[in-house]
Amino acid sequence: MKLYLVMAMRKPSFDDAVIAPHKAFLDVLSAENRLHLTGGFSDGSGGAYVLKNIDSLDEAKAIVATDPLAIHGSSELTVHEWNTR
Repeated sequence: MKLYLVMAMRKPSFDDAVIAPHKAFLDVLSAENRLHLTGGFSDGSGGAYVLKNIDSLDEAKAIVATDPLAIHGSSELTVHEWNTR
């Protein structure tokens, strides 16, 4: 199974109002069986989530582009195909 690691690092202009829409976005991914794991960093600098059941890196990037964190520019999001063992 291919996994895609999404790193979401907060920008200095991060707005807490985006947290609820971001969590709702993750809930939809979970309901679609596309979310493997998610969580925030204990230092408050951001978090990460892992996508599953995605066909390609391009598809993963397209999904991440619809994350409210990306839409509102609150976080810097990077997507990596993750080879776990």
